[in-house]
Amino acid sequence: MPVTAAAYAQALVGETPTPWGPVAGLGVDAFTANPLLGLDALEPLVAAAAETGAGVFALVRTSNPGAADVEDLPAPQAPLHERLAELVDGLSPRLLGAGGLSGMGAVVGATEPEHIARLRELMPRSIFLIPGVGAQGGQPQRLGAAFAAGPASGLVAASRGIANDPDPAAAAERLRATVWEISTA
Repeated sequence: MPVTAAAYAQALVGETPTPWGPVAGLGVDAFTANPLLGLDALEPLVAAAAETGAGVFALVRTSNPGAADVEDLPAPQAPLHERLAELVDGLSPRLLGAGGLSGMGAVVGATEPEHIARLRELMPRSIFLIPGVGAQGGQPQRLGAAFAAGPASGLVAASRGIANDPDPAAAAERLRATVWEISTA
């Protein structure tokens, strides 16, 4: 898997050498990664992100209902999502920014907010990408613990809830105001 991860890294943030010259990758600013393949599969992705200044969001506790089938499985000391959080935190110094937050982030779903405080404790430097607000049922008012490291430590994703609103601009503004209020409390 590390070879495949290196190829993904080339396609996302690097370039792929060919007999006809290098082919540029997508040049993304950040991407998601699946840590279930282990540290050796994350390593090439983190190395490429460090080299290009990109960010990585590892899936830790996602917002989909089936996430509990795997991510909440008990492990010897804690649920699997907590072990994934420990992997993320171990990699976070590699992408640490000047402001103290790391480009080694985590996908932490809004639909199970009871996990957020513990995950913030385990990943104090990581930016949380927080999907599941709106159409999936996540409530922004319950996300305060995600912002314990400051307002910049969380990115709330709410696509359908805004796009399907009769007034998408007003819906986006309401969400922005709520997130700003809880993130600075």
